[in-house]
Amino acid sequence: MSDETLKQTPLYDAHLAAGARMVPFAGYSMPVQYRDGVLKEHLWTREHAGLFDVSHMGQARLRGADPFAAFERLVPGDFSGLKPGKQRYSVLLNAAGGIIDDLMAARPDSDGLFVVVNGACKDNDFKVMAEVLGADVEIDRLEHRALLALQGPEAAAVLAAHVPEAAGMVFMDSAALTGFGTDILVSRSGYTGEDGYEISVPASEAARIWDLLLTDERVRPIGLGARDSLRLEAGLPLYGHDVDETVSPVEADLAFALAKRRREAADFPGAGRIKAELASGPARKRVALMVLEGAPAREGAEIADAEGQVIGVVTSGGFSPSLGKPIAMGFVPPALSGAGTRLNVIVRGKHQAAEVTAMPFVPHRYVRKV
Repeated sequence: MSDETLKQTPLYDAHLAAGARMVPFAGYSMPVQYRDGVLKEHLWTREHAGLFDVSHMGQARLRGADPFAAFERLVPGDFSGLKPGKQRYSVLLNAAGGIIDDLMAARPDSDGLFVVVNGACKDNDFKVMAEVLGADVEIDRLEHRALLALQGPEAAAVLAAHVPEAAGMVFMDSAALTGFGTDILVSRSGYTGEDGYEISVPASEAARIWDLLLTDERVRPIGLGARDSLRLEAGLPLYGHDVDETVSPVEADLAFALAKRRREAADFPGAGRIKAELASGPARKRVALMVLEGAPAREGAEIADAEGQVIGVVTSGGFSPSLGKPIAMGFVPPALSGAGTRLNVIVRGKHQAAEVTAMPFVPHRYVRKV
């Protein structure tokens, strides 16, 4: 896609002013890093507060007589039971039980269901939703809103200076608030493994709010490079890499997204396959790998057993700034998925020792209700 056809978020000029290196991502021109570089940006987020532009993602309101029950035709989660002020992670499923996309859906107020989907998938996601939900649900795509993520151990204190109510929220809370002099939708969540928030704001106010947050010495702008290394350390899958339409929630180690009531009713797309995998085990399983020697194993590298037989593939991999060593995620047979299992990753034709380890690589630091 040429520069002329790439979309721009409302923060495009702000990224250029901050010295960002821009790259194509999900059809947008997005910052991969700023002047500090990926390593420093990653560590700054782990230690302080990183500010991310995630406005390329798809935001929408689903409204109707009962958008929560209707949404269950698409996903395996319990959204009829979603309480006001709460958010849930879920997966949009195809008829074969494969993952069309993963998403967040929240009930921040009385205005239906607020959904955030991945940028590269959003047009198809909303098309699928419209086809399945039909006239029962109105899908209002919020193209006039931007989305910021403020992540890291100092994020709560930073945001509380502007939005005091946010300090009392816990992980997966969602609220419609007034902050920065405008209407905002806030969830205490993110995709770094750190405590933090995602903040939906009017696009017209995005640059002002971005600049205001960056006046705090605890906050620095962070690009897609560090966002990827942070989510990898957190053991979080990236759509189109670790999960796609061939991968089920059970294979992807996302069975927590399958609500008990929905499992019992088996009333979601692909329920037959998914229930069979829950009962008998899947053919493959997403695992975390510590690469014990050699270069990082990148996406597409083969995984071999101790005898050298290829048994899987790396779906995400790179150097962990927090651990100072290469890490990866990939799919292997369940029999070889246990922590401590010794395997090999094949990098440029060379077999390198690796070991299955527990996920996440770096502990999550979400703030939960005591």
